[in-house]
Amino acid sequence: MKNPFKFGSVVSGCYFTNRVEEIAKINSILQSANHLIIISPRRFGKTSLIKKVTEKIKRPTIYLDLQLVTSPEDLAAQLLKKLYKSFPIEKLKHSIKNFRILPTISLNPINNEVDIAFQPVHSSFLLIEDVFNLIENVSKLKEKIIIVLDEFQEIRNIAKNLDKQLRSIIQHHKKVNYVFLGSQESLMRDIFEKKKSPFYHFGFLLLLDKISYDNFYKYLIKGFSKITKDAKEISENILEFTNSHPYYTQQLAFTTFELLLKGKNINKAVEDAIDLIVRTHDNDFERLWQTLNRTDMKLLIGMTETDITPLSAEFSIKNQIGPSSTIFSSIKRLQQKGIVIKTNNGYEIDDPFFSVWIKIRRKM
Repeated sequence: MKNPFKFGSVVSGCYFTNRVEEIAKINSILQSANHLIIISPRRFGKTSLIKKVTEKIKRPTIYLDLQLVTSPEDLAAQLLKKLYKSFPIEKLKHSIKNFRILPTISLNPINNEVDIAFQPVHSSFLLIEDVFNLIENVSKLKEKIIIVLDEFQEIRNIAKNLDKQLRSIIQHHKKVNYVFLGSQESLMRDIFEKKKSPFYHFGFLLLLDKISYDNFYKYLIKGFSKITKDAKEISENILEFTNSHPYYTQQLAFTTFELLLKGKNINKAVEDAIDLIVRTHDNDFERLWQTLNRTDMKLLIGMTETDITPLSAEFSIKNQIGPSSTIFSSIKRLQQKGIVIKTNNGYEIDDPFFSVWIKIRRKM
């Protein structure tokens, strides 16, 4: 029997869960002349969501993760390489010949794909401008190209003033829809919400939250009903543990289903799945723990042992951390690392399995 759950990569097709309202909103924006900004913690499904919509729209789409971009030259080269995959080479050759800085273009004999590179230059603005304007020129008003720039908060780490340069170029484009995805809310808001920022109010801002309990519950029941009559109870136990986190719900559901396939006792399936995942990632959690300072450790331990809000005086006294400013700084550090996330209910540890690992280690 095929496992109906999936995690660890972009989710599509039957593995995609709900997001009906978000899909409708994004579709509406991308069918207009507007640009889109989506902010949510990592593993909330931003990439899966935007790919779901762009596949349905069936327009040329270029996706690039800025975490993997090393320089302005690399940014230009990666975009041009992806453009080659969407448009005939002959259509692009003439325009590229007019570039003020010519790229090196070669055919990779191993994968039969085009390799593109720009040599480091003193002023990268010219090659960035040429590549982005080429995308605008080959696009059509009735079939606009969609450019998705994931983890866009990294733009400021790639090169100084790159955000200003990019804004000065793409603000004139009328045949491209730009989508900016980001996982660090404070940095993304700094880019798109501060008046002094070049990208101030550049597009429609969408804050992506967790999938609702009811929608996830129905999805899980449908999957587990294929293997057990206790699908409701198992689904409830999973969501109680994951608090509807998209990634970890899929991970726990997948592992639970695998154990049921092997004849695991239904009454202990979820519990055993949690234990298996924690043990599997023991070394990963230990390495992560060793990267933290003592204040951050105290904060995380306190969050696993009490439901008191971390920013309260009671939490500070109970866990002997210090003033609220110290706690707030710790939260910001842990947010940047993706360990702590902010939700509608306050702050919480992103990975529920990491929380269990901390509790287990504290009892050893």
